[in-house]
Amino acid sequence: MIYRISFRTALVTAAAVLATPFAISAQGAVSQASDTVRLAIGDAVTRALRESDESRLASAQVEIADAQVTSARATGLPQMRLAGNYSQVLRNARAEIVGSIFGQNFNYSSNINISQTLFQGGRVWAGARAASDVRGSARLNVAETHAQLSVDVQRAYLSALLQRELEAIQARNLELADQRIALVEQLQGAGRASRYEVLRARVERANLEPALLQARAGRELADIELRRLLNIPGARPIALTSEIDTAALRGVVRAVAHDSEPDPVRASERAALLTVNARREGIRVARADLMPTISTFFQTGYTALPSNNGFPTIWGNTSNANCPPGSPATRVCQNNGWFPDRSFGVQVQWPLFDGLRAKGNIDLAQAQERVARLQLAQEREAVAVERARARAEFTRAEAAFEAQRQNVAEADEAFRIASLRFERGLATQLEVSDAQLLLLTARTNAARATIDYYLAAAELARARGVDIPLPPTRPTTR
Repeated sequence: MIYRISFRTALVTAAAVLATPFAISAQGAVSQASDTVRLAIGDAVTRALRESDESRLASAQVEIADAQVTSARATGLPQMRLAGNYSQVLRNARAEIVGSIFGQNFNYSSNINISQTLFQGGRVWAGARAASDVRGSARLNVAETHAQLSVDVQRAYLSALLQRELEAIQARNLELADQRIALVEQLQGAGRASRYEVLRARVERANLEPALLQARAGRELADIELRRLLNIPGARPIALTSEIDTAALRGVVRAVAHDSEPDPVRASERAALLTVNARREGIRVARADLMPTISTFFQTGYTALPSNNGFPTIWGNTSNANCPPGSPATRVCQNNGWFPDRSFGVQVQWPLFDGLRAKGNIDLAQAQERVARLQLAQEREAVAVERARARAEFTRAEAAFEAQRQNVAEADEAFRIASLRFERGLATQLEVSDAQLLLLTARTNAARATIDYYLAAAELARARGVDIPLPPTRPTTR
């Protein structure tokens, strides 16, 4: 009677442990270091969008495009340059040949040059529009990168939760196997079990150990992938603080999958279209090389030609009073000061023959535009395929989710019946072990099906180009 009560207690305990409602949760350590990174799934997504290498690379591409826009627009704006010059002539051949009037050994000059391009064959406007399209494409690529990164981070987070749950399931299953070995050995001692049943129980227990080790390795690999996406150092422990609320999951998923609104144009499609527009503007830029360039300039400044190497500090003037004593009255001399120097002009440049450089640039721009058009067509095809594949995967995941929920209930009932039959002597240990294994498999499949169900909906939302919802969660209770 003592053995019967102990065995019944063990079976009830096994059924209670395995029949606990499934919840994908994170197992934290009893005592964690102060530098442990505690992450809810929403915090993980936010951190990835802010700190991940993928996100920062996409943002850097936008910064490059912004700089290109500034550079393109700069060619159409006025240019202003300040220049200063000092030179000293050591020996002047012209002064020796012609006369001392050319013998100004010291030369100071300072001027401001203002120039403005009036016409460049449309190069400025086409270049600015092309740069603006490139910037728009880069920004849309950031949105596409963020959408993909959001799905990837949630997949990594939920995978880490799943691996923790599978490890816990395998650990509980191993504990039940230990209890069964002890009970069978007690039954053997009472003459109610054979040596064969004891050996079978031990072999079953030994066969469960590799599954537990594999689950632990899977958890470590899942944590490594999550750390990689979030740029968390490998030495810092992480604690996952969210678990999926399976009761509210179906409502969130169906809101995404069964939305009657038409699918919007994906960011990747719009980015490819803007790239085509930029390439088209590139053709106009290349054709501008065949057109004349007209520009105007205005230069103003001051020049000083002192007779000694002292820096001029006065405004210049010319008169006979500045000449040496005894000079003729008709002689005019300067006072070594600063004299104004101003000029204005219009420049016209028209390349008549450049060795076919312009033709080569035009051909290259046209080829790049054709490539961009083909890439746009490929992107549209890829988006259509992604949407069809995502819908098919969601249909499969939804059916698996519903089937596994029913399968867990049936496996749980089968385990209870097998336990009761064994207690009354109507079943063998093999039947109870098979029922326990089936329940374990059902629990594992249900865990995977729940993860797949949500991720299929998230991938469908990304493929459609709509907002990706976070899964309904609650704080972990373990």
